[in-house]
Parts: sequence; C-alpha cells; structure tokens
Amino acid sequence: MAQLFKILAIDGGGIRGIIPATVLMEIERQTGKRVTELFDMVAGTSTGGVLAVGLAMPDQQGRPAYSAADLRELYLGESSAIFPQSFWRKALRPVAEKYSSRGIEGVLKKFFGDSRLQDSLCDLLVTSYEIRLRQPWFFRASRARRDASYDFPLWEVARATSAAPTYFPPARLRNGLWTLIDGGTYANNPALCAYSEARQLHPDAEILLVSLGTGRHAQAIRYRPGLLGWAKPILDVVFDGVSRTTEYQMEQLLPPVRGVQRYYRLQTGLADGEDEMDNADHRNLGRLVERAEILVQEKMAQLGEICWLLQR
Repeated sequence: MAQLFKILAIDGGGIRGIIPATVLMEIERQTGKRVTELFDMVAGTSTGGVLAVGLAMPDQQGRPAYSAADLRELYLGESSAIFPQSFWRKALRPVAEKYSSRGIEGVLKKFFGDSRLQDSLCDLLVTSYEIRLRQPWFFRASRARRDASYDFPLWEVARATSAAPTYFPPARLRNGLWTLIDGGTYANNPALCAYSEARQLHPDAEILLVSLGTGRHAQAIRYRPGLLGWAKPILDVVFDGVSRTTEYQMEQLLPPVRGVQRYYRLQTGLADGEDEMDNADHRNLGRLVERAEILVQEKMAQLGEICWLLQR
C-alpha cells in the first residue's frame, strides 16, 4: 500500500485568516492532536502563510508552540496593531501603502521570536514573490535544513508572504538583497504549489490534500477609470481569480479513488464588508468568527471524514 502524504494548504486573505483558523480548531478538537501531528506538509500564502508558520513553529521542548485557537487569538487580539486606522493614513492612501510595516513586524516578532525556518515541525512551504528578479519565491523548510543560506527567521517568512501590494511595503531580506511581496500575486491558493512540491519529494505517495479558503469576495467590482481606480480592484481580481482557478485544477488532479476523497476544499461566502482584508473593526471580527463557525457546522460531515483520514 502506498504511503499517504497529507497536505494542508491555506489561502491568503488578511484578517479573514480567522476562518481557516476556526476550521483547524475543529480538526484539532476532533482528533485531540495539533495540526503538525496530523499533516506531513503545511503550505500557506499571505495570511495563510502566517498561519502555516505559527502551526509549524516548535516550542523549546520541540512541541507545537501554538494551537489553532492560539493563532485565531492572534487575529482577534492583534488586528488593530497590524491594521491601525487613522485620519492621516486614510488621507495618504492614494499615494502610499495603506499601512506601515512597523505594526505587522512588531506582532510577528512577538509571536515567532527567534524561531527559524529549518526548525519547522513538518514540511513547510510558504509563497512570496521577488520583485527585482521577477520570479516566484518559495520558503521551504526542507531546503533550509540543507542550505543555511536559505534559512530565515520565521517572522521574516511571515512578513514576506503577507506583504500585499498597496497594503504594506515590500519585505527586504538580508539587508535588501531580496525584495519580496505577497505570494497571493501568483498563488493566493497554494494548493497546487503544495501538490507539485509533494509530488517532487514523494513521487510514489498517495496524496490527501485539505485546502482551506478565507471566504469568497462578495462585492461587485465597479469600474473606475485610471491607475488609482484600478489599484485595489486589480489586486482583488488577481487573488480571487487565482484561488478559484486552483480549485478547478485540484479537482481534476485529485478526483476520488474507489469512492474515497483525496481533495477537500472548505470555503464559504461572505457578505459585503466582510471580504475586506483589513477590516479590523470588532464587529467585523465577530461576524467573521460567526461565519467560520457556521462553515464548520455546515461541513461537519466532511470534517469527520477528514479527521478519520488524517489518523489512518
């Protein structure tokens, strides 16, 4: 019987990372295990990359440092530091990134400290994009263990993957040697990247892939002519289009075998306002938690199947 290689892939979506974090809380509750005890690989983009880093980070005893519930609290407790609102920030929005890097870097350093990519508790794959080389960039724990020049502090990995254009400045690593932005620009849903990586590492393995979305965009895009009119809408088009295309591709690559699912996609719709990546208003946070808990209840049968397969 072929080895079963289990992959978790988490989409980007800013503050909406609350949704996959809540789904993972239910998986941990049902199994009594942490995510890295269940999955062989965790992949993430942007906010999904932040979650992936937190799930794979070890504590001083070599056990998972954070549960999914701990990471949901990161969003609920630190969102105002990451996405601070001010009059001057809103006034400068058309000519500068929406937020300074100080807030998000402070939160990431607080949560991830000195932990490094090579110390990850499972195969970790986090996406980013190098703008000077104009090429996709993958942070791989497997490579970091082999090559010290590709080992980075986990907080820097999380900063690079979540540097969404127009929201945050690019991340400059190794004193500016590399300039990185959000991996959502080409892989907001990292499932296909994770699948390809697993096929390369374990060509003969059976694949089980669980893909977690952060909610579908709700608002219609209203065309406004000019560069400034397209700045934010085009980013939403890229992120949403990539995610939905990857859903279709994974359905074709991993169809059921003898009635057994090999690919699960857990996603939910959102109402107007809930789909904003940076809406840190406490009422919106509460709505996202509620939306996530409804998703868990609606997908309870699928979650039961997933938990059974993960513990085979």
